[in-house]
Amino acid sequence: MSNELVRNMWQALAKSPYLMISLNNKPEHSEPMRAQLEPEANGYFWFYTSKDNRIADGGKAMAQFASKDHQLFACIAGHLVEETDQEVISRYWSNPVEAWYEGGREDPKLKMMRFELDTAEIWSVDPSVVGMLKLSSGATLSSGDMGKHNKIAF
Repeated sequence: MSNELVRNMWQALAKSPYLMISLNNKPEHSEPMRAQLEPEANGYFWFYTSKDNRIADGGKAMAQFASKDHQLFACIAGHLVEETDQEVISRYWSNPVEAWYEGGREDPKLKMMRFELDTAEIWSVDPSVVGMLKLSSGATLSSGDMGKHNKIAF
């Protein structure tokens, strides 16, 4: 089940790569970021940001994700580190990314962060017939009646 949930999470992220990110050591709210995904990367993704952004310091972080169809939810723990590989930074550069940076690719505020996944909790909403009957009748739901849930280590 865990491999299926992880595969479903990556597929859902590919369709809608927006997550809420926060640093664990700062009492600031999460903020929306657009993940840059690589099909072979099963343990990390990237974000373009600016050097003055609240997540730019990096460190232990949390990411929350809800799929576009609200059929999958994930809370991902990991580490944010600065990406310094110029090939990676260039690989995901695009006109929509450039629109955020006055100086384009050479903007002095530009910073790319890599989110290295440690663990995740993933919920997949896929109610069973019994689950739907219980839900509509007000009967007590059991674990698994409305979908799958698992804790994953990367």
